[in-house]
Amino acid sequence: MKRTLLFDFSVNKEKKTIQVKREIDASIDLVWAAWTEPELIDQWWAPKPYQAKTKSMDFREGGHWLYAMVDPDGIAHWCRADFKKIEVRKYYSGLDNFCNEAGEINKDFPQAFWQNSFSEQDGCTLVEVAIEYESLSDLEKYIEMGFKEGFTAALENLDQCIEVQFKHRK
Repeated sequence: MKRTLLFDFSVNKEKKTIQVKREIDASIDLVWAAWTEPELIDQWWAPKPYQAKTKSMDFREGGHWLYAMVDPDGIAHWCRADFKKIEVRKYYSGLDNFCNEAGEINKDFPQAFWQNSFSEQDGCTLVEVAIEYESLSDLEKYIEMGFKEGFTAALENLDQCIEVQFKHRK
């Protein structure tokens, strides 16, 4: 019998944050790899029918990840994550922005500061994500764009990838 995995998504308008707590039925090593290695993250990050395609990733403090969410018509929606702090298999943070293919930030969209924490207990990994916005209107814009639905779908993709495609790495 499969165990029920924790999933908690909350919005704090006063603090302009989104908090996500999600258990994943895999070791911290596998979950960390799935969040930080482009060949793995590309397999689950985008909610279907979109696909994530990494152009470049330099996963180190001061490095960045440049990727696209590609829709079914082949139109790429570019994003850039700039890594600020990294503690291997424990935590990383960074600024997330929409951008163009060259990585130039699109100032028409809100910037988000992500803090991702990882901890393991009994063979499961708890991922805690805190996303902070500069203003309430920025937070509300992300919610209106369907962030909750999209991120929830992406995390479900991760579950499927771990169960089917990544199991040889467990």
